[in-house]
Amino acid sequence: MTTPTVVKFGGELLEDRERLGGVVEAMARVAPPRGNTPVVIVHGGGKEIDAALKTAGIEKRQVEGLRITDEPTLDVVVAVLAGSVNTRFVAALTMQGVAAVGLTGVDGRCGLSEAAPPHRTVDGRLVDLGHVGIPSDRADMGLVTTLVAAGFVPVIASIGVDANGRLFNVNADTFAGRLAARLGARRLVIAGTTAGVLDGAGTTIATLDAQAMAHLIADRTATAGMIAKLRACEDAVQHGAGDVVIVDGRDGAALEAAALGATVQVATRIVAGEQVKQ
Repeated sequence: MTTPTVVKFGGELLEDRERLGGVVEAMARVAPPRGNTPVVIVHGGGKEIDAALKTAGIEKRQVEGLRITDEPTLDVVVAVLAGSVNTRFVAALTMQGVAAVGLTGVDGRCGLSEAAPPHRTVDGRLVDLGHVGIPSDRADMGLVTTLVAAGFVPVIASIGVDANGRLFNVNADTFAGRLAARLGARRLVIAGTTAGVLDGAGTTIATLDAQAMAHLIADRTATAGMIAKLRACEDAVQHGAGDVVIVDGRDGAALEAAALGATVQVATRIVAGEQVKQ
């Protein structure tokens, strides 16, 4: 099978009609049938989940970018990600001619997961995350690879499932990073609303390796949401993905270039096996 590119979209790019339109247009130029690059898409939906929780009167709780998920919160996460966000995203892609197929990690067990252990924070605390999963190395890529080989674009909501059918909320960056590793993706593109990883002065860092990422986390330059991204990116490049590029998904040209494997002028590339000075 041709090695795909995995593209992860933050929910902030999908909830706004104009931003969604830009994302879809860029993907239509890259992905089959108009484009020649096999693509697998993973998405989150954090802000819409937050809004739905507020409507339901459920408190939002997070630690270092990870959502603490009790059972009522999980019900909302599944409804929003698998229901409204995934369906709306697939519909928009389909209208632009992309051969998109909506999935969750439950389908074909492509998101087989295990319960996450208590999370150790940067300051050393242990926090129980509840119904949060971490992707398993035994996740089955058969359905995803079959769809890609047939010219389809899987669009996967980051919901996991264990061997007993228990559902999990899986951080979308973590899900995408492990999926990219399992597929041996030539590139993982993390698209949000920031032009890469920023240093203390607010300037985009061009290249990062594991040592540099650890430094950003330790000195708290990395924000809470970015910590989860960095850890997911590190996992991806250490376990089989070619490289990772964090890019501003509002910039259609930059998003397209990143998905095609080209160099992006303002973005952060994360690599393995190099020592990179900040």
